[in-house]
Amino acid sequence: MLKSPKVLIVGAGIGGLSAALGLSHQGLDVTVIEKNAGPGGKIRQVQAGNSFIDSGPTVFTMKWIFDELFANCGEHFDSEFELEALDILARHSWGDTYLDLYADSQKSADAIGQFSGPQQAKQFLEFCKTAKKVYQALKTPFIESPRPSMMGMMSSLGLAKSKVLWDIGPFSSLWSALDRYFPDPRLHQLFGRYATYCGSSPYLAPATLMLIAQVEMEGVWSIKGGMIKIPEVIARLAQKKQCNFRYNSEVQSLDIAGDKVKGALLTSGEYLECDYLIFNGDINALKHGLLGEPASEAIPKNLQQVNSLSAVTWSMQVKASGFPLVRHNVFFNQPYRDEFSDIFTKGKIPENPTVYICAQDRTGHAIESNSHERLLCLVNAPAKGGTSSYDVKEVDRCEQKIFSLMSQYGLQLQNLEVTRTSPQEFAKLFPGRGGALYGQATHGWMSSFQRLGSQSQISNLLLTGGSTHPGPGVPMAAMSGRLVAATLMEHLGLTKR
Repeated sequence: MLKSPKVLIVGAGIGGLSAALGLSHQGLDVTVIEKNAGPGGKIRQVQAGNSFIDSGPTVFTMKWIFDELFANCGEHFDSEFELEALDILARHSWGDTYLDLYADSQKSADAIGQFSGPQQAKQFLEFCKTAKKVYQALKTPFIESPRPSMMGMMSSLGLAKSKVLWDIGPFSSLWSALDRYFPDPRLHQLFGRYATYCGSSPYLAPATLMLIAQVEMEGVWSIKGGMIKIPEVIARLAQKKQCNFRYNSEVQSLDIAGDKVKGALLTSGEYLECDYLIFNGDINALKHGLLGEPASEAIPKNLQQVNSLSAVTWSMQVKASGFPLVRHNVFFNQPYRDEFSDIFTKGKIPENPTVYICAQDRTGHAIESNSHERLLCLVNAPAKGGTSSYDVKEVDRCEQKIFSLMSQYGLQLQNLEVTRTSPQEFAKLFPGRGGALYGQATHGWMSSFQRLGSQSQISNLLLTGGSTHPGPGVPMAAMSGRLVAATLMEHLGLTKR
């Protein structure tokens, strides 16, 4: 009987976990090395008071990716999770009024009609049709493709679907593409916000990101037990398939000999051999030699990327009153363009940031009067954690501004227990990119094709996670884990694409 190759996976984020589940199901000898005490990566909880608050990704979409991941491993996603589909996707406020968007596009159109008039409601429905066409066009040749090229994708699309992309102006920015649909500047701002879902500026991100509207209308769910349950369940199922997890174990360097990785040296001094290694971290950690200078050869030296957004977050146990929060809320600020020029041009926290609030206990039931609840508040920030230009006073000023803004918009917060996380802390948690939370920014129409795929420049060192194709976000990282597992199985001659 042939000995199973040893596979090391560095990092128990969602990409590494998805790969671990798939490869363990195939009977491979898999060990996951994780520096933290448990799985999750950017899916994490932070304690404030006596509460644990989801303080990474808070939105669960594209359930089909997880359905397929589990089904391919002989498991059933729905038997492991209790989901609640959200009727209201998000509540958006400009201070004097607010607008709800719904999973049902007609309900959203009705709300927009009352908010901005019947003509704007009609244009919104046209936008929805376009977003759906873009999503359907790109789902297979881009999202599910191992590493698409522009020419290869256009060839796969054919004439009809290619026309969908040309009609929206694929070389234009999301912001300019929205001009034809949203003359109301508030709605223009609202739908431009989709660019921040992948850590980018709406003024620089490609028009194709309008597909996020369709992603949300196909379903946004809350998960009983929080987002943290996703990595916990995947890790448990992988363990059931004999995957070995080494928590509280940090990799100091990779042992590279010739064009192959031979093993990993832990900070404890222990050495682990491998036949294949999957790196589930930001590719910049490899590129900048954080795992040893030889490992930097895995990443092309001429790869040039703009860092995505970082953030300042406040994980809170609090009594909230006044503004009628739902699960997902956005408090917009003005002038909007300045938010992104401050971050990407001036390298500073915005003077007038927009605030996202996830009220994690506001799902299908009402919050009892005068009771504590869990909130995560987030503002976008530049990825300059760990640099000499990082200024804690700048973060303090931002905190004063956003709590003042929430008060101005009618949200009253009392008895706060707060844990703050800044780009400085994110840079320590996720090394390599100054606290950028989404890998590279998706700026320019070619940026999506500049992400690396599963294969690095070292033959048996493979890549997964949000800094690789198909990009950031929980479902995209899970897809990258599926793709890297398929790449490794192809190396072994056990599968064909």
